[in-house]
Amino acid sequence: MSLSALRANADVEVVVAGHICLDVIPAMQAKKDGMDAILVPGKLVDIGAAVISTGGAVSNTGLALHRLGIGTKLMGKIGDDLFGGAILDVLRGYGQELAGGMIVAPGEHTSYSLVISPPNIDRIFLHCTGANDTYSADDLPIEALRGARLFHFGYPPLMRNMYEDGGMELAELLSRVKEAGLTVSLDLAKPDPESPAGLADWRSVFMKALPYVDVFLPSFEEILYMLRREDYDRLLAVHDTNDLLPFADGPLLRELSQELLELGVSVVVLKLGEHGLYLRTTDNREKLTAMGAGTPADVDAWLDRELLVPCFEVEVAGTTGAGDCTIAGFIAGMLKGLSPEAVLNGAVAVGASNVEHADATSGVPAWETLQQRMATGWRRKAVTLTLPGWSSEAAGAAAVAAERVAAEPTAAKGQVEGKPTVVTGQAAAGVWYGPLEAVTRAARMAES
Repeated sequence: MSLSALRANADVEVVVAGHICLDVIPAMQAKKDGMDAILVPGKLVDIGAAVISTGGAVSNTGLALHRLGIGTKLMGKIGDDLFGGAILDVLRGYGQELAGGMIVAPGEHTSYSLVISPPNIDRIFLHCTGANDTYSADDLPIEALRGARLFHFGYPPLMRNMYEDGGMELAELLSRVKEAGLTVSLDLAKPDPESPAGLADWRSVFMKALPYVDVFLPSFEEILYMLRREDYDRLLAVHDTNDLLPFADGPLLRELSQELLELGVSVVVLKLGEHGLYLRTTDNREKLTAMGAGTPADVDAWLDRELLVPCFEVEVAGTTGAGDCTIAGFIAGMLKGLSPEAVLNGAVAVGASNVEHADATSGVPAWETLQQRMATGWRRKAVTLTLPGWSSEAAGAAAVAAERVAAEPTAAKGQVEGKPTVVTGQAAAGVWYGPLEAVTRAARMAES
């Protein structure tokens, strides 16, 4: 490894790789006749100046980590064209070093989106996947990872090479990173149902790739669609809505997370949109301690946990990048050695700060500023999900579970039932504790 490369990696804690694109958003005036008055063959439409910004996991999660004060290297793939140059210019605007790790592929086209967004009309996206489709394990030199603690890969469903052949290339890429000793985290994006990605066998992809993933952070809707398509379609039909987040109840979250743990993941984080963030971790201590350079400082505090945190209340200006920024907050907190409760709280705080601004990352503050705001009594959204057997107080949950264990010593995890706990007031941490965790901890207390 060269001296210059060593210097470049000296302050890097996280490498963020995966999907990146350039968004071109022309300013448009309202038309009385709607979109039909705009998309007319041969017509010249007067528009305003264009906003040029970067999008995708590399940009959103990577820049959010940078703003939080985490040393970050960005490794998205672009072409040697004008749009690729524009992406590099945008990244350099946040820090000269941020463009240094980008992969520039001669002769390839940079991914871009034209966002047609007239006032009061739903946006139309014209998207070119470009160099994202050819991203491969060979694009990622292992020496570029040296010194980093965690590798985050985002949006494989938007990268053709990552899901073709049952996910062989994704598994190869992640296995190389894992062999290099880094902690691996993975995020998804929901594909178009009619696209090749939407029709791919994602269970097969997960079976190959997830054994190399330590922290998996999909949204509830993404993983339900990709792992249980029949259940996803049934819920759409039953509830006659495209918003399935309100139906992410405790038992379903538990079932999905259990499947993912069995597929090889150590830490499962399910994004629930405005309903918060769900965490489930492995009960295998050996597996947790083998997570790599980003292993949590207090392994026992992360062992066999089931938690949910609601979002903070904010005035929403836009939701672009909210999930990506929430992930950045989670990664930052974990690398700082915080408890699961503190990590989750920090993650939803970053997400809440993000949506106070219309763009993807400018609302993300420094980590210290975020902690100060949280300490002022920032109000939470009410928990509206159905969570049988959950409690917002750890002691209360453990006490209920202890009674259950005492009455039924053979009670197995996964068999805890009951009505949602009604809590007056709110625990200081704002965290809800799952029934599985409570039973496990109570059983350990009884054994000791």
